[in-house]
Amino acid sequence: MEYYIIGLGNPGEEYCGTRHNVGRELAEYLRDKSKISGAKFFIPDEFMNNSGRAVAKIMIGKKTFHLLIIHDDLDLPIGSFKLSFNKGSGGHRGVASIIKALKTEAFMRLRVGICPCTPKGSLRKPVGDDKIVAFILGRFKKPEQKIVLSMRKKIIKALNVLVLEGKEKAMSLQY
Repeated sequence: MEYYIIGLGNPGEEYCGTRHNVGRELAEYLRDKSKISGAKFFIPDEFMNNSGRAVAKIMIGKKTFHLLIIHDDLDLPIGSFKLSFNKGSGGHRGVASIIKALKTEAFMRLRVGICPCTPKGSLRKPVGDDKIVAFILGRFKKPEQKIVLSMRKKIIKALNVLVLEGKEKAMSLQY
């Protein structure tokens, strides 16, 4: 079985290193550095909110349950990730674009946390549309970059479980 792994983000140098591009940059790293048998990686050359158009082209004639989308998630703390299947967009416009283009939610998602936490562990999300956009299009701070980089090995493990043992097993494990 082959998995189609697609990293969401915006093309262009001005978006490199931003929180919103974490999916794109992780997929590029995984494509270039990991050895995940049975995985094909794609990095669309579309802007995040138009991701559906590119994903639909990649998935012509393929089953969506062999699709994994990697994207940022403001509802998860930085340094964490979650595998999910057959879920709504959660307000993520790139994912909403894919759901609309494919006419289904029946695909895997690797949601990568980008939200900072308070010292007590609560999410410290920005409030208001303008502040949210500025935050997600902002760059990770140096300590945050280290946290994101440290997740790579866990993500590779999770994707190997997904491809080799199936989505139920991969979603049930704690990473």
